[in-house]
Amino acid sequence: MADAPVVRPTPISGFPEWLPDVRMVELRWLDTIRATFERYGFCSVETPSVEALDALMAKGETSQEVYTLRRLQAEDDGDSSRLGLHFDLTVPFARYVAAHFNDLVFPFKRYQIQRVWRGERPQEGRFREFTQCDIDVINVDQVPLHFDAELPRIVHEVLTTLGVPAWTLNINNRKVLQGFYEGLGIGDPLAVIRAADKIDKIGSAGVEALLTGPVGLTADQARACLDLAHVRGSDSGVVEAVGRLGVKSDLLTEGLDELARVLDDLADLPSGSVVADLSIARGLDYYTGTVYEAKFVDAPGYGSICSGGRYDDLAGTFIRRHLPGVGISIGLTRIFAKLVADGLVGGGPASPAQVLVVIPSDERRADALATARQLRARGLNVETYHQADKLAKQIRYASRKGIGHVWFPPFGDDRPHEVKNMATGEQSSADPAVWSPAPETGPAAAS
Repeated sequence: MADAPVVRPTPISGFPEWLPDVRMVELRWLDTIRATFERYGFCSVETPSVEALDALMAKGETSQEVYTLRRLQAEDDGDSSRLGLHFDLTVPFARYVAAHFNDLVFPFKRYQIQRVWRGERPQEGRFREFTQCDIDVINVDQVPLHFDAELPRIVHEVLTTLGVPAWTLNINNRKVLQGFYEGLGIGDPLAVIRAADKIDKIGSAGVEALLTGPVGLTADQARACLDLAHVRGSDSGVVEAVGRLGVKSDLLTEGLDELARVLDDLADLPSGSVVADLSIARGLDYYTGTVYEAKFVDAPGYGSICSGGRYDDLAGTFIRRHLPGVGISIGLTRIFAKLVADGLVGGGPASPAQVLVVIPSDERRADALATARQLRARGLNVETYHQADKLAKQIRYASRKGIGHVWFPPFGDDRPHEVKNMATGEQSSADPAVWSPAPETGPAAAS
């Protein structure tokens, strides 16, 4: 064993892993997200980590990011499985709906919380493996517009409950963009949408250069497109702002009406949390109506922390039924990693145990184990120390793991049970049949 080569335990870039105290916070976040989704009637589904490559690459734009699945000892003549790790949860969801179409109740409201994989260069806020939390509503033929407002309301509730630092959820409508561009006489609106989607990365001047260069717009058309992208507002007044630009089309009117209705439905939310931002394009071609993109207020260059939109028929690849939907995804790992890096997560307990039961001696081990079982039967999280060490060492172990209480079983036949509150230092007699820890208070309880 001593002669065996040592493999350096270097973390793999783009694959985050957390210490126990941070992971405990992440688990509480996941519990909060699940509970919120379920309060709105969304049901959980889970799909395999792999999908057929043909299905994964149907979206084209992300085909270079797909990790393919191949056995190390596979034959050289090719891998017949043709499988890849899913890079988002949208394609698996579309395939799932098509496969189980006859067994689902529509409108089908699902949430899906799983890891996904993307073969891109790791950098701040971008990972090769990360957790997404998706909610979608999909229906046969038509999805009522009120769902376009329900999804950002759910996101607002989730992020507010988790205490995520200041953020804004920006909303637009692809019909507004496409209708406006058609009203300008532009023959390929989707090319303009893809260029406009880069405004956060390359700025207005960069987008204008794309529009008048590769896209082929006139200078006046490009300026009008940028004027539209600069329209922002928190209420239906954005309709008037677009109207002042003097461009008209039926599709533009339809998109503005839908956008105004969604904003009106969300008018009760705190000011600034939901904003109509007509620069939001979401470059994927399958979006057909409302689109969403949320960012941190104080770190706008960090990348989207939530995104999504309305799509016309993603499941059409798998089934000959018209199945439109609307969905939004919370980028859990991207949000969580930012808070960890900023020192806003962590520093709490490294154990879920509420109580550590000490081992008084080898002879009293059975009594300690019986006490732990009694406390667990009452619903408490209880760890038993692993050996009969000095009490100071056992108490130090509880302190290092952030365990709130240390339980001392009777050290003699006539001695009582005692419990020590590690926060206050108080130690008193206690009955394992009725004792309960005091409710947690302060920042640790809310993290």
